Amino acid sequence: MIINRFYFVTLIVLALLLGYLNYQVWKPFLTPIAWAIVLSILFYPLYAFLLKLLRQRAVTSALVLCLILILILGPFSYLTFLLVKEIKALSETMTSGKLDAIKNLVQHPSVMAAIENVTSLLSIRVHEVDQAVMDQISQLGKELIGGLTRGIREILTVAFHFIIMAFSIFFFLKDGPTLFKKVREYLPFSENQKERLEQRVRDLIISTIYGGVIVAMVQGTLGGIAFGIVGITSPILWGAMMALASFLPVVGPFIIWVPASIYLLVEGAIFRGILLAVMGTFGISLVDNLLRPLIIGNRTKMPFLAIFFSVLGGIRLFGIIGFVMGPMVLVLFLSVIEIFRSMEESSHV
Repeated sequence: MIINRFYFVTLIVLALLLGYLNYQVWKPFLTPIAWAIVLSILFYPLYAFLLKLLRQRAVTSALVLCLILILILGPFSYLTFLLVKEIKALSETMTSGKLDAIKNLVQHPSVMAAIENVTSLLSIRVHEVDQAVMDQISQLGKELIGGLTRGIREILTVAFHFIIMAFSIFFFLKDGPTLFKKVREYLPFSENQKERLEQRVRDLIISTIYGGVIVAMVQGTLGGIAFGIVGITSPILWGAMMALASFLPVVGPFIIWVPASIYLLVEGAIFRGILLAVMGTFGISLVDNLLRPLIIGNRTKMPFLAIFFSVLGGIRLFGIIGFVMGPMVLVLFLSVIEIFRSMEESSHV
């Protein structure tokens, strides 16, 4: 009995240790693998359809992977270029405005007189001020070089993660059913419990990935078009912000286009403010009420508050992929608790 107990405890400790070591090994690749899982699930219906025609898993996986890469590197690269351009223009506008304000402030007669009084009082010479300015410019140059080095490193990291993601997508599509079957076999539950857990996860995937991603893309596109129509600067940037905000339950893109509409009204652009409010109410926000129930149906039975905090917490913990991982963790936790509850009830019976 003592030997069996020692063997059981040792096995648990060994499993935990090896599990922790495996987590540390896989940790650098978890984000690209998570994105690969999301994209594989998103495009798996297309893969299943093409597999019936081509009847070759490797060829079909490669074909769907090429399509995914084209969709990512094509429109998203162009959108990224436009976003960077708009952010740069917005930053230059703000910076130039600040520089002009500082220049006007420094050249004001009263400020010039104050500067002369301070320099004479502190016995500061002009060349010392010039040297301090040159030191600050040199320090700024070093910081810019450091930022450029970090930027190159981050670009290489993103490129490496992209390769890992593409590699994972190929095998997730090709060996998806086999991998899912293996995972299903390792679950220590009955077949009925496995089917219920599988159904909960499938409903969550459809509601978050299919429902969430499609609605976000449509709302972001409509939001960018609406902002462009009313003449608000950087419409693509604001459209991307509305696409991200659409993952927030209850509020959604409402928190972006409503303040913009109020801003236009306050600035005196009455027609443009009313036009944006109309497009936001009957266009951007109405999409969520029409399209999401059509895709999701009655699959999501969790309260809005639970979804809201799971999405926010997931994004904070996992990054942008947390909009899926947060609700996924919540659903798996509730499902396991439900399984233990059913086991407890059956044991009392």
